Amino acid sequence: MDMRKPITTAKLRKMKEDGIPISVMTAYDYPTAMLAEEAGIDVILVGDSLGNVVLGYDSTVPVTLDDMIYHSRAVTRAVRTSFVVTDLPFNTYHGSIDASLRNAGRIMQEGLAKAVKMEGGAEIAPTVEALVQAGIPVMAHLGLTPQSIHQIGGYKIQGKTAAQAQKLLDDAKALEQAGAFSIVLELVTDQVAAHLTSKLSIPTIGIGAGKDCDGQVLVFHDALGYGSDIHPKRFVKTYGNVGEMIRSGLHQYVDDVKQRSFPGTEHSFRMDDEVAESLYGGGIPVSAHRE
Repeated sequence: MDMRKPITTAKLRKMKEDGIPISVMTAYDYPTAMLAEEAGIDVILVGDSLGNVVLGYDSTVPVTLDDMIYHSRAVTRAVRTSFVVTDLPFNTYHGSIDASLRNAGRIMQEGLAKAVKMEGGAEIAPTVEALVQAGIPVMAHLGLTPQSIHQIGGYKIQGKTAAQAQKLLDDAKALEQAGAFSIVLELVTDQVAAHLTSKLSIPTIGIGAGKDCDGQVLVFHDALGYGSDIHPKRFVKTYGNVGEMIRSGLHQYVDDVKQRSFPGTEHSFRMDDEVAESLYGGGIPVSAHRE
């Protein structure tokens, strides 16, 4: 029995204060979330990265609010202790604050998440503040922001210049002041990520942002090689090759079916031979008799 106490925003902040690294992993369905929970993951992120790794899109932009709610509900059914955060997808929080509140509220009420994640800097601080005041915890996201990939012009490292570094710090401070409980730093140079982490009272969660962040997050499919088109990424450590195991198993299944070696007698169910004879007489196929 898992005796861990549920993770909360207060617990995450205390982990930063105590220097305890925070483990974060994405999950998009019940069995994956169950495995993450059993492994002791602190925070499970229902990321809009599901657009790339589950739904087959080439970016996160096509992912809808209904998509996020659907997958969030599947994940939260499996979780008792991990803290579940769900992404607000593209174009659901850059309009009016009222609309943003409604969309975030749906994530919480229908998706049953404990918090939402939003990409952006100081420009979204008023929305972050409104959500927090409404009782909705917000995880922020700076650096490479996938929802803005077309505006950024590709997957580029952030924080390479003094101007970029200052902008990241200004944005991070604005988000902290607005009430965000944590900030994801994606593809940010190590030195800048370390500096931001030291200047903030809230935890930073890095992905491609060096070892000095307060925690780390990876996409489940990247970390475990789950899929047919997983490409190596410099900032990802691969902890398994689930895709190869599945591929091998499926090939064996196809071979067994084609060769009629599955199902065997151990996978089948029989009625008494006398009953079968009375029903079908001599019309029972030879292969149906005991060998």
